[in-house]
Amino acid sequence: MNKTLYLLLLVGILTSCGNSYSVQGSSNVSTLDGRMLYLKVLKDNELKNVDSCEVVHGQFQFGGNIDSTKMATIFMDDESIMPIVLENGEIVIKLDNTQQSVSGTPLNDKLFEFIDKYNQLQNMVNELGHKQSQAIMDGEDEQVTNARLTQEANIIAMREDSLVTNFITDNFDNVLGPGVFMMVTAGYRYPELTPWIEDIMSKATDYFKNDPYVKDYYQKAQENQAIMNGMATPEVAPTQPAPATTVPSVSLPVDSTLNAAPLTKSPK
Repeated sequence: MNKTLYLLLLVGILTSCGNSYSVQGSSNVSTLDGRMLYLKVLKDNELKNVDSCEVVHGQFQFGGNIDSTKMATIFMDDESIMPIVLENGEIVIKLDNTQQSVSGTPLNDKLFEFIDKYNQLQNMVNELGHKQSQAIMDGEDEQVTNARLTQEANIIAMREDSLVTNFITDNFDNVLGPGVFMMVTAGYRYPELTPWIEDIMSKATDYFKNDPYVKDYYQKAQENQAIMNGMATPEVAPTQPAPATTVPSVSLPVDSTLNAAPLTKSPK
């Protein structure tokens, strides 16, 4: 009886400590074969390697144990390829020349559903240039064309802003909220208090506010704001944000509209 109880306790302890992730990746990008991929996380404001692997015949894999769910980025040499959530379970990555996908675990499914929606809006932005050329070729007045397409661009920008803002606020209490906040603010030249930032922070939960990147960014942004308001004397140039762990960033300028930078990047 005592032996049985001991075994049950041991299994319970191992299960509670056994948060492990397994990443199984495949790619049809021939130039990736033989290249090294690195899995990195942000720790103490520095990117740290947690694993690496070689792409062999279009296949690669990462794996390990984690003490908590973390946002990470896959790098090829010094080039960031894509964000990923390290969480317990089997994570599946597919890479090709036009898109990337990560699935298999709840937060990765949620992250890449968001990225797909964002990139759809970005494709609509990119299409505006083609619409302009086609309308002018068809003889439409250029001013009329530009006015119409500007209105379309503003509508898309509002949808992008709503998508990103709602995603962050809906995920204040898991790693996705701070992770996407980092994607946005990494596009800033230095930490600044835009109306969008102030709005996010006014609604934020303690979990979000205490995230190391968010906390550091907001503190530096407040310091920079004090300098710009003449309430503090700058000892050095405006402080820089912590390095981003994600691929090409998105920026939210003061007017709270998103630019056209994609959230994900195709490997070369």
